[in-house]
Amino acid sequence: MTEKKKTAIIGATPNPSRYAYLAAHMLTEYGHPIVPLSIKRGAVANVALVDLREKPPLNNINTVTLYLSPARQAEWYDYLLSLQPQRLIFNPGTENPELQQLCHDHDIKPINACTLVMLRSGTY
Repeated sequence: MTEKKKTAIIGATPNPSRYAYLAAHMLTEYGHPIVPLSIKRGAVANVALVDLREKPPLNNINTVTLYLSPARQAEWYDYLLSLQPQRLIFNPGTENPELQQLCHDHDIKPINACTLVMLRSGTY
């Protein structure tokens, strides 16, 4: 059995009407450990939200899946890069050429895709 990809969800939310909420549940359903980072409080998929503002150090993050609009991403660039993931998924509406270039510069693979579709199609 292959090891599941530990995923940091940037912009996680306890709001069931948001895609980040659906992604947390689907990642968990598919057996991927999650670290839901948010400026909100609460939990998602039975995992407590971690305060993104504290920029907590995290280890062994394979994937960062992004649910912040480009206008809200710049303040998190250094933190996202510090996680040293293998890849960063830009979900629809989060695409950002500047951050994508930073990913390339730091040997992080930027992917413009939908986490939900990737999971369902077996390409996650």
